[in-house]
Amino acid sequence: MMKKVGIILTGALILLLAGIVILATVDFNRLGKENVFTQIEAPVEIDEMTLDSGEIVYTYWYEETAFEENGSPLDVRYSATRELREGAYLMLYVDDDGHVTSFDEVELEDIPQDARGWES
Repeated sequence: MMKKVGIILTGALILLLAGIVILATVDFNRLGKENVFTQIEAPVEIDEMTLDSGEIVYTYWYEETAFEENGSPLDVRYSATRELREGAYLMLYVDDDGHVTSFDEVELEDIPQDARGWES
């Protein structure tokens, strides 16, 4: 009986630790999302907010046409907490509703040729 309880507790502890590791390492904003590509243009809007501490934070909003790997265009709107480097390339993570959930700056050679719609 004691051996059975020990096995159950050990199994539960292993599952708990595995859950903690998964939550700490998996970025759910990127998991299962479609990748589209864009070249950064100037922000279309800059929001300013003053925190309770008096610190001022900015949100930079971008509206651009991104391109799927097959070249299909997709109009996107996304934000960043810092001004992005104009002319740089982004791989955007987009959910099923077309909302950008995350992004990474990439090099031009990392973008499939068909997804470079801004070059045409």
